[in-house]
Amino acid sequence: MTPKEAIAFYSVLALLVALGVALNFTALDPIKALYWSAVINGVLAAPIMTVMMLLVRRKSVMGELVVRGPVYWLGWIATATMFLCIVGMACSIGS
Repeated sequence: MTPKEAIAFYSVLALLVALGVALNFTALDPIKALYWSAVINGVLAAPIMTVMMLLVRRKSVMGELVVRGPVYWLGWIATATMFLCIVGMACSIGS
């Protein structure tokens, strides 16, 4: 694939690199930014995992690679664990 064929990808990449360079000139604390990005990532992971678990059982989405058996249930256990982590984090705020 040539860069001309993936113009949207390379445009987003260039924009994000420019944004990263611009952040160097702000008063933003990089450690706090890293912490909050991890918190946001953790909170968004559970809903994304839920959607993924719903999609992996659909033959129209996965074709012949539909997830079945123990792997499917392990995925739901991991998703439930992520939700419990979010609840635990929310309950511990201010403690």
